[in-house]
Amino acid sequence: MDPIETLMDEHRRIEKALDALDVYAERLQAGAQAPLDDLAGFVRFIREFADRTHHGKEEDILFEAMVAAGFPKEAGPIAVMLAEHDEGRSYVAELAAAVEAGTIETNDRARLAGAARGYTSLLRDHIQKEDNVLYPMARARLSSEAYAEVTRRCQEYERLHESEKAELTQLAIKLCDQYRP
Repeated sequence: MDPIETLMDEHRRIEKALDALDVYAERLQAGAQAPLDDLAGFVRFIREFADRTHHGKEEDILFEAMVAAGFPKEAGPIAVMLAEHDEGRSYVAELAAAVEAGTIETNDRARLAGAARGYTSLLRDHIQKEDNVLYPMARARLSSEAYAEVTRRCQEYERLHESEKAELTQLAIKLCDQYRP
């Protein structure tokens, strides 16, 4: 499969999880039932699927090829995407700290809901930039040889992580079923 199409398909999965995380954040903010185990599930999906799997392919494969093709890494669209990946990690670290503490204190609910909403808002905007600006730029400016290498490397990554990706997709489906918008 085309690597950019795969990345965009992953965006659709991530967006569904973001919708569910927003519902979780609403419940958390309202003082309703928002189990810590579910927050742990969201953190796991984000860290392992959205960040390690998806952002990993972008950072280690696609962006690397774009830089080799002349895109600057320290400025422009790649720099913005990398900064947003890091910003997202900060939000997720805040959520993960609650999971690691083993409890969600009443006075932490609003702060954690804010971190979850900050993450979902950031990532939705980020996805739009990638889908509508960065990915079309990559398609237009990478040589056919460079794009073929991106394809090969992404396919190899997919092959090596197929079962993990399937497990994380099932986790997202479970969370999305529990937290429907």
